[in-house]
Parts: sequence; structure tokens; C-alpha cells
Amino acid sequence: MQKGNIGVTTENIFPVIKKFLYSDHEIFLREMVSNAVDATQKLKTLCEKGDFKGDMGDTTVRVSLDKDKGTLTFSDHGIGMTEEEIDKYINQIAFSGVNDFLEKYKDNANNIIGHFGLGFYSSFMVSKKVEIVTLSYKEGAKAVKWSCDGSPEFTIEDADKKERGTDIILYIDDDCKEFLEKYKIQELLDKYCKFMAVPVAFGKKTEWKDGKQVDTEEDNIINSVEPLWTKTPSTLKDEDYKKFYSTLYPMQDEPLFWIHLNVDYPFNLTGILYFPKIKSNIDLQRNKIQLYCNQVFVTDQVEGIVPEFLTLLHGVIDSPDIPLNVSRSYLQSDSNVKKISTYITKKVADRLASIFKEDRKVYEEKWDNLKIFINYGMLSDESFYDKAKDFALMKDTDGKYYTFDEYKKLIEDNQKDKDGNLVYLYANNKEEEYVYIEAAKNKGYSVLLLDGQLDVPVISMLEQKFEKSRFTRVDSDIIDRLIVKEDMKSSDLNDAERDNLSSVFRTQMPKIDKTEFNVEVQAMGEQNKPIIITQSEYMRRMKDMSRFQPGMNFYAQMPDAYTIVLNSDHKLIKDVLDDAKAKTTDAVTPIENEIKGLQARLAAIHDAQSKKKPEEITQEERDDHDNTEKKLTEERNKKTEVIASYAKDNKIVHQLIDLALLQNGMLKGAALDTFITRSVDLIK
Repeated sequence: MQKGNIGVTTENIFPVIKKFLYSDHEIFLREMVSNAVDATQKLKTLCEKGDFKGDMGDTTVRVSLDKDKGTLTFSDHGIGMTEEEIDKYINQIAFSGVNDFLEKYKDNANNIIGHFGLGFYSSFMVSKKVEIVTLSYKEGAKAVKWSCDGSPEFTIEDADKKERGTDIILYIDDDCKEFLEKYKIQELLDKYCKFMAVPVAFGKKTEWKDGKQVDTEEDNIINSVEPLWTKTPSTLKDEDYKKFYSTLYPMQDEPLFWIHLNVDYPFNLTGILYFPKIKSNIDLQRNKIQLYCNQVFVTDQVEGIVPEFLTLLHGVIDSPDIPLNVSRSYLQSDSNVKKISTYITKKVADRLASIFKEDRKVYEEKWDNLKIFINYGMLSDESFYDKAKDFALMKDTDGKYYTFDEYKKLIEDNQKDKDGNLVYLYANNKEEEYVYIEAAKNKGYSVLLLDGQLDVPVISMLEQKFEKSRFTRVDSDIIDRLIVKEDMKSSDLNDAERDNLSSVFRTQMPKIDKTEFNVEVQAMGEQNKPIIITQSEYMRRMKDMSRFQPGMNFYAQMPDAYTIVLNSDHKLIKDVLDDAKAKTTDAVTPIENEIKGLQARLAAIHDAQSKKKPEEITQEERDDHDNTEKKLTEERNKKTEVIASYAKDNKIVHQLIDLALLQNGMLKGAALDTFITRSVDLIK
């Protein structure tokens, strides 16, 4: 028996492994199985070259648990090792500068293992003792057993092993007993090893017998699914891709499309990316792309390898040019990774363009699910926008689809304002904005339906891309001001009439939390609605954008501001004005006369003071100014009180206000109940 110390040129490596790799300790299983698969594949290569003439036999890699002994064993029938090879590959861990090593790699367990080739030594993250029992494929080789208890000391002795290959026995540490649970090992094998190129068995398959699950004689092969991405696309059918998707993501709806990646220059890359069906705007799942290295699972955190907007896709990518031990700094600096990202973006764009050209009808049918990916891509990647602008679609409220160029041609003759700007009208909800949509259609305008999660930032981007164009929601103003063709007359009413009519409605507007109402009068034609509610396009868009962009929280905190527009041409509004005049003139007229006198006096004071320097204005003159302003405010308030007193009992005023609120989904609770009761009374 040979004894010795592992060739570590500094202090003991094992506490370092335990301490700095602990957060990622489950990867030991990946390393153990990968080593066993690698040893098996090396034997296959030797056999193919004629360097090994023996019988390959069963090449299954086996993982077995013995809970009583506290062991987890990995067995292969690969090339095995001689005593000299154990000494070379296991005993010699030569690196120096442990402090530099710790500082550089302490935050990344994978990087430590990868940097120093310590795959085997990851076993000590979970083990108090590790044994290797191995027999080389070489003729005349002797079986040997290597043993180490987690210190630099090891022993090598002869072993009684008849079959070629290697058994690695881990004596699981007391604080890692979870790795002696069958469900845990099954879970990790499913995660890391289900697509490995050599069969991997874990225990036996079970069957229901005599009221319980019992083992059968058949091996439980955990990687029975053959990786679809390793096959030639021309040999595969749609059903093959769909079946593989259901294997990767059980219980998910069928994907929309898929892209089979296959490139061997200037880097090696295979894989399949799927466009999942998104059921709702909030049903967005990232990190569903699995990264493999030669069919060994590496990570599902693929930012950097896959462009950000494509992290919404599902599927697999396999590249031997990305090592098992991927780190964020590696991804950020490696030129191959950047090339891979660019390549994937191009492949996705090319695939979408070809589907659009080959079968536009099918493409349009899937657009509502597909557009979240394309919109995200156009927002985040300029090069993708340059390609996507030819197959990105716009949908109108009638359900018809157009490319950007097609839609521009459709509206450019009828939807330009007096300054030559092309106005894209849109709605976010067909039902809630129905009245506004119909008003636009009656004008001969087309209205887009923009009801997607990213539509707000997309239209802001398109306004930058399209020349002399703007997007305006149909309820952001009255129809004649959405696309101003010529200067409009505001109303035939004089200033006093407009002011009094506005006061009638303004004083009766409900108090709604974080909501403000402004009232204005506009001549909109006898056939149009008597009252409508609009909301500024700018403010709504700023509030919407605050959900996407940091630093815009100021807008999110602002109250919602709405404008109540009264149609002075409508009979009901005229009736309200006439009734208000009849019932308030006696009380209002003397107040208005007093207001006019105070306004004239205030104007004279301003004129006199404007001719003086501030220091020349006396305190008496300042007091006169302040007192006049105060009296003016009091008289205006007095007038408002008179009008409010009249308006509070006017059922038509309240009915019109509530109808406008109801149309905009703003009439709820007790206010809605009152409206219904009043409506019944008016019908009687």
C-alpha cells in the first residue's frame, strides 16, 4: 500500500473547496457523471480507431445509493485508470498563490473548478471520504483503490475489481444528508444529465404490485430522451419538435414556432429555440433556455449568450465553445459568446421573415402571441429592428393586419393634420373605447388596436423612427381635434355663458381619489354626444412609461387629469344653459357686475404699479392691491356657490356627468346605484 500527500503547493485545498464552493455544491453530481460519461466516450473512440479490441459490453453509467452505509457511487465501464494515471490526474493538483486564488474566484464556484480542472475534487464539497476503485482497459493492468478523507493525505492499494472502468464512492458528509435521498438525486440527474450521450441509470424502474411500488429488473435510465438538437433538421417533422418541447416543458401549450440552430464556424453551436404561446400580458417567463456543453447541462441563466429580448424564448443551446464552468465575467469578455449572440439574433430574424413570406395567413393568426417577442426585440436591439420592420405587423380594430409600410399607405391621404404630420390613431381596448373608435371611423379614419404589454414604449420608439408622425389615442381629445385639419371655432357662446356653463358641471363633478377634472366648452355639432371625457395623450403616456423606465416615478405619482368637454351645439347642453340663466340670472347678475368693477380696479392698480420701481410702491398701495384681489376671489366664490346651489338639484346635469363617467368605467359603487335610481325616475 502506498501513502502520500496530494500535491498541493500551498495550504490544504479541501477547506477552500468546502467553504467557497458550498453554495453551488449540487454541481458535484454533474461533475461525477460527466467524468464517467467522458471515460466511456474515450473508450468508444479507442474502439473506433482500433486501439481497443476488447468487447465494449454494457456502457451504461450507473448511479447508486446506499443509505445505510451513507454512500453515493458513480460507476462506469470506460477506460479506467492505472496507478500511474491516478498519480498524474488525481494526486497532482499544482497551483500557487492561494490568496490570489481566493480573491479572484471566491464568488464563483464553477470558475474555481473549471480554472484548475478540479471536477473530481468537487466531490469533497459533500463528502467526508472519497474512494476510487478502478481498472484500466490496458492489457495487464491491475485494479487499484485510491482513498482520501478530505485531507491532503491519500492511500493507494491493490483492489479486487474484475471489470474494466471506475467506481467513485462518496461517503456523504453529515451536513449533506440530502444527497442520500432518492428524490434529490433523481431531481439533480434530471436537471444536469438527462441529455448526456451515454445511458445513465439510477436504480431500477418501479411498478405497482400488492398495494405498493416495488423495483423491477429494468434499469431506470434517466436520459432516455434523445437530444433532438443533435439531429439533422431535414430528418425531423413538426411532431418531433412538438414532442421534444413537451418533454422539456410538460403541461405547456404547443409552441408558436421553433428555430433549429446548427453552425460549425466560426464556433460550434446547435440547439432549438421555441416561441412559447403567451396566455396573458403577465405570463412572461425568463430563463427557460437551457445551456448545454456537449449535452451536459450548464445553466439556465443565459443572459449574454442569448440577446436579452430572446431570453423570453424557451429551448436549448449546446456549444462546446462555452465551457461547463461559465462565469458572468467570461460571458462579458469572450468574443465567441458575442458572435453567438449576434448569430442567434440573425437566425431568429431570418426565420420570422421566411415564415412571414411563406405563409402570411398563419403568421397573422399567431401575431398576437408573437408580437411580445418582436416588440421587445425592436426596443432593445437596433439591428433587430432593421430586420423586423419588414415583418412586424399593426392590427386595426377590425382585426386586419398591415406591415408598417402598408399601414402608412393606407392612412397617409386622410390622416394628416394641417401641419403635414401623419397621425396614427389607436385604442387600447375596443370595448371601453368603443364610442371614440366609432367617432373616428365615422370620419373615415382607421384606428389601430394596441393592447399589448409593450405597445406604449413601442409607439414612442416608432415616433422617433417614422418621419413627421405621431400616435394619438382616440379618447385623448374630441374627434375634430385629434387630427386638426383647420382652425376650429370654440363655441358661439360668449365668455360669461361659457364660464357659467362650465361652472354648472364643474361644481358637480365627483371627488375621486388621485383624479382631477377640468371642464371646457366646445362646439362639436348637433349630432355628436352632449358630453365626453378625454385624457391628455402626453400625460397618459408619461404615466404608462413610468412603469417601464426608472426615474419617471414623478409621473406615476401625479393624479389622473381628465377633461370634460361640453358640446355647446347639443340640445341638452343648450337646455341646461337656458335653464341656468332663467334660475340664476337675478342672483348672478349683481355679482358679475361687482366682479367686473373689481377686475377694472385691479387692472388700474396693476397699470399704476407697473410704472414704478418695486421700492417706490407704498404699503398702502400694496394693501389696496391685496384687498382688491381678496374681494374679487370672494365674489367669484359667491357666484360659484349660486351656480352650484342651482346645479345640485338638476337631474339632467348629474345624468349627463354620470353617463360620461359610466362610458369611461369611472362610475362605481354608491354613485352607480344613485345613477340607476335617477335613471328610473327620469323614465317614469
